[in-house]
Amino acid sequence: MNIDGFEIERKFLIAMPEASFLTGCEASEITQTYLLGEENTTERVRRRVRKENCEYTHTVKLKLSNIRRIETENVIDRAEYERLLTRADPQRTPIVKTRYCFTEDGKFWELDVFSFWDDRAFLEIELADEEEKFTLPAGIRLIREVTDDPRYTNAALSLAIPEETIENQ
Repeated sequence: MNIDGFEIERKFLIAMPEASFLTGCEASEITQTYLLGEENTTERVRRRVRKENCEYTHTVKLKLSNIRRIETENVIDRAEYERLLTRADPQRTPIVKTRYCFTEDGKFWELDVFSFWDDRAFLEIELADEEEKFTLPAGIRLIREVTDDPRYTNAALSLAIPEETIENQ
């Protein structure tokens, strides 16, 4: 998240990269659960395990556009995490994913691999501003950008996985 409280993010649907691509990336296991909350906001809790460390966060996002959101994120303890879980939205399935983080050409990237897909993943980059230039990392096969596709937010995936055939696999 940017220091001004805005999250400016681009998201790409990519073909599942070769296992060798992920070698050397920092990996973490993430479970995020969406909560019942205010209209026009997305609220979630996240459990993230990296190596032996477990971190819990509570996040609220207010969408301003497909690329820009106001984000408030706080680290919480396990007791608060469990208390907030009592507000879990019963219509949503928790999202479970492995996140691989890496830097290329001075840019920080997050690659999310989900248990429900074996042929595709997400690649995300947070930007300082909406016009910031970047090049996709070498070795990534782009299916398409999904920043503007509301079916490909994690919150939307917790309701339904898009059913579509990915061509040229």
